[in-house]
Amino acid sequence: MIAIVDYDAGNIRSVLNALGRVGASDFVLTADREQLRNASHVILPGVGEASCAMQALREAGLADFIPTLGQPVLGICVGAQLMCAGSEEGDTRCMGIFPAEVRRFRETPSEKVPHMGWNSLREPGLSSRAQSGDLSSPLFACLKEGEYVYFVHSYYPELCADTIAVANHGIDFSAALSHNNFYACQFHPEKSGAVGERILKNFLAL
Repeated sequence: MIAIVDYDAGNIRSVLNALGRVGASDFVLTADREQLRNASHVILPGVGEASCAMQALREAGLADFIPTLGQPVLGICVGAQLMCAGSEEGDTRCMGIFPAEVRRFRETPSEKVPHMGWNSLREPGLSSRAQSGDLSSPLFACLKEGEYVYFVHSYYPELCADTIAVANHGIDFSAALSHNNFYACQFHPEKSGAVGERILKNFLAL
C-alpha cells in the first residue's frame, strides 16, 4: 500500500491521478501513524506556504514521526522543502532530514519569481556544459541529464551533500535530494509528463 500524507497541504488530487497513470491502485490518503508506518511507500506532497504546512504537520503529530519512517519516502515541492533543515519562508524550522536550508530566489530582469515552467536536470558538481550522460540516482533510472521537469516555486533548497539533481534559475539549486530511504523533488513529477511518470515508477520500485 502507498500512503499519501494527509495534512491539508493541497496538491493531493494531481498526485493521486499520477499514481493511477503509472498503474498504482493500492494507495490511501491518511494521517494515521499506523497506516503510514505499515505502507510500502510514503509520499509527502504539498503546495503553499512552508510555515503553515509545517504547523499542520506538527498539529497532526507527524513532524517528528515522518523522519522515523524506514520505507521509501518521497517529498514533492513544499513537501520536499519541509524535509530540509529550515526555510526562509516564515523563518520555519523543518524536519531536518536533509541539511539544506531553503532560500528565496532573488528576482532579476532575466529571472522572474516564482520559477515557473520546464527546466532541465543535471548531476551535482557538473556544469550545464559538462553533462555526463545518465543521472546516477536510482530515482532517475533510465533518465539522462538534460531531461525536463516542471517547477512552480519561489523558494529552493540549497545545494548540499544530499543533492542528487541540480537545476538553475539564476542560481544552481537542489532539484532533488536523497538521504538513506528519503527522497525529495522540488519539481512536480506528477506534472512532468513521461519523465515524471518514470520518476514515480522508479520511486515505487525502490
